[in-house]
Amino acid sequence: MNHRSQPHVIGLHLQLLFLLAGSSLGAATPDWLIDPAPFKARVTVSADGRDVALENGLVRRIIRIEPNAATIAYDNLVTGESMIRSVRPEAQVEIDGTAYDVGGLTGQPVHNYLDAAWVDKLEAPPGAFRFTRFTTGQTKQRFPWKKRLEWMPQDLPWPAPGVSLTLEFAAPTNSAVAIDVHYELFDGLPLLSKWIVVRNASDKPVRLNRFISEILAAVEPESIVDDSPTWQLPHLMVETDYTFGGMSGPNHSAGVFWVPDPLYGSQVNYNRLTPCLLECRPPLGPDQVIAPGSSLESFRAFELAQDTTERERKTLAVRRMYRTVAPWVTENPVLMHIRSAQPDAVKLAIDQCADVGFELAVLTFGSGFNFESRDPDYQVRIKELVDYGRARGVALGGYSLLASRGAGTDADNTQGVPARFGVMPCLGATWGSNYLAQLQHLMRFAGLGVLEHDGSYPGDQCASTNHPFHRGLADSQWVQWKAITGLYQWCRSQGVYLNIPDWYFLNGGSKTGMGYREVNWSLPRAYQEIIERQNIFDGTWDKTPSMGWMFVPLTEYHGGGAAATIEPLKDHLEHYEQRLANLFGAGVIACYRGPRLYDTDDTKAVVKRWVDFYKRHRPILNSDIIHLRRADGRDLDYILHVNPALKEKGLLMVYNPLDRVVAKTLTIPLYYTGLTDRAAVREQDNPARTFALDRPYAIALPVQVPARGVTWFVIEKTSNGVASK
Repeated sequence: MNHRSQPHVIGLHLQLLFLLAGSSLGAATPDWLIDPAPFKARVTVSADGRDVALENGLVRRIIRIEPNAATIAYDNLVTGESMIRSVRPEAQVEIDGTAYDVGGLTGQPVHNYLDAAWVDKLEAPPGAFRFTRFTTGQTKQRFPWKKRLEWMPQDLPWPAPGVSLTLEFAAPTNSAVAIDVHYELFDGLPLLSKWIVVRNASDKPVRLNRFISEILAAVEPESIVDDSPTWQLPHLMVETDYTFGGMSGPNHSAGVFWVPDPLYGSQVNYNRLTPCLLECRPPLGPDQVIAPGSSLESFRAFELAQDTTERERKTLAVRRMYRTVAPWVTENPVLMHIRSAQPDAVKLAIDQCADVGFELAVLTFGSGFNFESRDPDYQVRIKELVDYGRARGVALGGYSLLASRGAGTDADNTQGVPARFGVMPCLGATWGSNYLAQLQHLMRFAGLGVLEHDGSYPGDQCASTNHPFHRGLADSQWVQWKAITGLYQWCRSQGVYLNIPDWYFLNGGSKTGMGYREVNWSLPRAYQEIIERQNIFDGTWDKTPSMGWMFVPLTEYHGGGAAATIEPLKDHLEHYEQRLANLFGAGVIACYRGPRLYDTDDTKAVVKRWVDFYKRHRPILNSDIIHLRRADGRDLDYILHVNPALKEKGLLMVYNPLDRVVAKTLTIPLYYTGLTDRAAVREQDNPARTFALDRPYAIALPVQVPARGVTWFVIEKTSNGVASK
């Protein structure tokens, strides 16, 4: 493939977006997305001792602690806006069939806004859990994480630095049940986490039927008299780690509900249906019995204050959130899907991985690998293959299917409620418990480096009353979620990488699908090249490059015949190289599925060149993508990687799908590189040129890209000198 260059002009509208992103930051200077260092979290107490606040210069939550505890202010310090309009309880619980507020203050005259003058007149609600004291501290890890630093662009801290605040509440009766409400505020981003713990200090068990761990009467972002099929939600992105059943993030956060506010009688919507009340709760249960001397911890909510409506900046904030509170998502090993689990085939694939720099190999679906085998001899053979790979610097792991397949017997499947994928083994049944234990056993015994878990627990419910680890329908979802996340958190503590086509990032998941349709690999090869870049462009809005996998079937997959197939690799080397350039240039790792990675020395050289390119620029390629022009087969398409904390502050990939040379001048916005005046821009390994940034923080970059070619530009800080174009 020819590696030269080409040009294009982005419209004025994009320049203005970056100008607005740089100039609408209110009180938060510098911009936290460029320099987070000044924004340290702290807990402060008011001079009169009546208020305690969590704040970090980006967001502030103030809690009045008398006559009961309740949030009386929740402010976005970047925009200066209040995010709440009314006081609510800090939580709600139902214990042994009786509902209780946890904290709260009542008496607010209207719920459109919260006047500070009203707060002193508010009263404690009767019958609520009462605040007793608070403690402060630092953030704590949610579970252990054994880092694989060789797969990461940088060593990120765990836990994410910040502060904690715990409010303790006593029951309104003589009950020995107590509730702790926990908050964590993180350094460097407008992100707060919240959860509750219910403690039973009595001498008899109690049942937690339901809980709501967060209640916020949020400011509505729009005023609509009529009902709407497409309500805008408040400017607060909320996700929980009670998330399952899909690859598209908050869409599958089962613990987040935006609902109408029954107290908001003076809202504009005629039917009072504006979804402006946040409730973080399970959709079912948990219906858990808490034994004497024991406690139950809820799931955790993560609340990200948004300081813009512009898509790129909003999603940059989301991506920063994941890197901060789930830093294992930055592990991004170069991996192969081995099509056959026969020892000779596995060793051949491992040898080729080692030769070209691949770091991880998966005994994938259809390979014949059996994660569930209890045969000791089989397990020893797998361990021998793992040891062979380790000796060559390649971690080896395997694939297991859970959802969409039956358990050992029908009685061990979920009962009474349709399963999301037709059939689902219940993880509260004997088979489900044994299955999870077997996965853990083989990973521990053989030293497997990755669990590729297809169809992970999707949130299915089970009405069986005969399964040993749950009682019935009401507790079935909670029990199964705890079971699957317990396995994933254990994997993370052992350094086992997790490929999971579900949104389990906050519980240890490393990667999910970037977003693609499998049957597209039966299309002609040229079509696949463009569609692949479109899928990457679209998938990296809400995911960092390292959070999503793509797929390269080296052998025929879903049909299509010779026109769709890469093998023999040497016969389609130009296409193979284009796929490598698409993927490694985006920092997105694909699952390369086949018996081999190369078939000739020339093929080997091409694969190794692109792996070397990725590893040489790994930190910047794993950094955020600025979406500049989506592939459409009609002109150049290009993306920009940015990271102001690195020496390589940007890396621009430019692709030419046309059968002719294209020469243009591209407007490249560099605001999120952190550069302000000048940039040193180097095309591939050529000498750098210095460019002046205009006030939208963009440069005019002449490029020339050969027919069906690709080029890239590394962007760094300049030394002193005169800017030139």
